Amino acid sequence: MVHRETPYILWFDECTTTERPLVGGKNASLGEMTRAGIRVPPGFAITTGAYRDFVDQAGIGAQIQALLDEVDYEDVAGVEHTSKAIRQLMGAATIPAEIEGAIVGAYEELCSECCVPDLPVAVRSSATAEDLPGASFAGQQDTTLWVRSGSRVVIRAAICWSSLFTARAISYRHEMGFRHDRVYISVGVQKMANAQTAGVMFTLNPINGDRSIIAIDSSWGLGESVVSGVVTPDNFLVDKVTLDIVRRTASKKMIEYEPNEETQEVEIRDVQAERQTCPSLNDEEIMALSKLGKRIEGHYGTPQDIEWAIDRDLPFPENVMIVQSRPETVWSQKERPVVGNRRKAGVAGVVDTLLAGVRVKPTEQKVES
Repeated sequence: MVHRETPYILWFDECTTTERPLVGGKNASLGEMTRAGIRVPPGFAITTGAYRDFVDQAGIGAQIQALLDEVDYEDVAGVEHTSKAIRQLMGAATIPAEIEGAIVGAYEELCSECCVPDLPVAVRSSATAEDLPGASFAGQQDTTLWVRSGSRVVIRAAICWSSLFTARAISYRHEMGFRHDRVYISVGVQKMANAQTAGVMFTLNPINGDRSIIAIDSSWGLGESVVSGVVTPDNFLVDKVTLDIVRRTASKKMIEYEPNEETQEVEIRDVQAERQTCPSLNDEEIMALSKLGKRIEGHYGTPQDIEWAIDRDLPFPENVMIVQSRPETVWSQKERPVVGNRRKAGVAGVVDTLLAGVRVKPTEQKVES
């Protein structure tokens, strides 16, 4: 489909890692996966150009910088006060008509492409410093799920812009040495998956860094319950080479996030008693997710932290969707064990081997992954 071009919109199939300055880390990754043929719900990026023109035309850039220049980063309450002042300043500013028109036009085009009027979308922040291998900005800016109508997308996009200055984001940029005036924010607008099950997947074991394992956490409903930590999810460990499920843990899942069609908002509901301890994924879905995880890791060449959903409106396997992927930033930064004579002997050596992870090649003995 040929999309209308504006300086403020890039569709996911136009986004690559080279476009990070325009679309931020999250949208660049969504674009990379879309172009690689991985199942990603369609959508578009509101570019950093929209954010910068909004700030420039509102004439608030100097005021924002002045507030940041006065921050005492040792004063938690002071950082919170600065964050609130900046976000109120941005919330009171007028969005230029050209930017608003571009956002509404792109949303209407996405509705037409999906053949759904008032298509439910997720509106997510995508800062230029997000999803870097050496820094984790995850969860520092706003996300709103199940947004319907162009006008609401514009409002939620503006809230995403101001969330560049949450207290947590301000402090973390300072800690990591990122200049506030050199980090910009894009916004991703993505078709919602009507998730019967959702969660996260690591292409290593997040407990011990074992790269021979894929770890999947899942729960009923939208993935927010898992990402926000309000439920204890089911957990599945999968051998990355053989794709055998090596461990299953079904937890008691008391609540789920589900959209309310009347209010057009996401609400928390109780899970029916008979579903609470049932596994939220079957073996076919675990296998399909694991294959996608391996493919995404292979594309990027580094372990990934992936958000996914199983769409109840689509047949299997088309309903297994990837909604986000970022580099894993804990174990990936640690030095991996060395193969050779420095391996410990006896039981200690066996433990080292198990923690390092192994794989079997057809013509070789076991070696480290």
